[in-house]
Amino acid sequence: MGSKAKRDINIAVIGSGFMGRTHSYSAANLKFFYEDLPFNAVLHTICSRDKTKGEEIAGEWGFLKSETDLDKILGNPEIDVIDICSPNIYHFDILTRAIDAGKHIYCEKPLVISAEQADEVIEKLDSVNKKIICAVVFHNRFSPAVLRAKQITDGNLLGRVISFRCAYLHNSNIDLNKNAGWKQTSAGGGGVLFDLGSHAIDLMRFLCCGNNNNGDIISVSGKSQIFFPVRKGVDGKEWQTDADEAFYMTVQLKNGAVGTIEASKLATGTNSDLSFEIYGEKGALKYSLMQPNYLEFYDNSKPDGDYGGEKGFTKIECVQRYPAPGNIFPGVKAPVGWLRLHMHSLYLYLDGVYRNNLNELSPSFYDGAAVQKIMSKALTSDKTGGWVYI
Repeated sequence: MGSKAKRDINIAVIGSGFMGRTHSYSAANLKFFYEDLPFNAVLHTICSRDKTKGEEIAGEWGFLKSETDLDKILGNPEIDVIDICSPNIYHFDILTRAIDAGKHIYCEKPLVISAEQADEVIEKLDSVNKKIICAVVFHNRFSPAVLRAKQITDGNLLGRVISFRCAYLHNSNIDLNKNAGWKQTSAGGGGVLFDLGSHAIDLMRFLCCGNNNNGDIISVSGKSQIFFPVRKGVDGKEWQTDADEAFYMTVQLKNGAVGTIEASKLATGTNSDLSFEIYGEKGALKYSLMQPNYLEFYDNSKPDGDYGGEKGFTKIECVQRYPAPGNIFPGVKAPVGWLRLHMHSLYLYLDGVYRNNLNELSPSFYDGAAVQKIMSKALTSDKTGGWVYI
């Protein structure tokens, strides 16, 4: 008896750099991690500015085609999803043209490079008479530990949030012998606030601004840092650093909670150290991406007593305990990793495309626009030296 025919979802990946590789890997391997997928994630077209490189990558990564002309990709009726992995500076143009073409869109963070561009994208998306499935790739939401934290905060087990801190730390700007990449330049729409800070802001909105009456972030005070004003540029020549190497924010929620958000590529000794702590009336949470298999939860209702009673943080074994159909390989007890978070993000997105699920998909472009507005206000605060209301 033959197997049931599956729907092909044809994907065009725009950009052949590191994130293009990451998204392509995720799409190519979904079938191993998710049982009985009702769709095939098809690597249809890779878009690279370099024709020769694009053709080589198409063969190596398993794409059907390579293309240098975005218009040809957008005009191809075979292509369902535009997966944007280009430098930030190009997002706005690709997004608006993809919306006009009626394509579904999966876009790397940040959504664009300004609040004004974000507003234009949302306005265009709302104005078209097409059912377009869109998502921003804030993949750090999709660790089992973070999703367990979301269950806890949505279940009001923390009560009202009092304070929080989130830090995303790299050491990649410490080495002055290393050429700058586009993410370190204003010409590429870079800077650490847009790169790492957008993830940290999204996580705190995701976990702290949900169903527990805390409200969204309403004000921000921001401070940028350039510690090495002169370094090697993209071409290896001496270059004046023109984008933030670290950024520090204090933010306030509608309920009065105050938090700090730090993004830095000047943190000597770190790797990809994303961590958060959230303190509420009823409990608290701790998480670190460098120890991603566990979430720590403090339940303030537990009784105290001799030698501590039942007080203390509980280490929850989240590991790879994704719900079905994502729990078959390599198994729920296997350690989780960075690529696995990207795969679950893409799986949920493509499942939304397959089910034509417009309303429940997140993080949406509206989430991306909200993060963009917070970053914009943080940059304004950095210039003015005061609090800025959102």
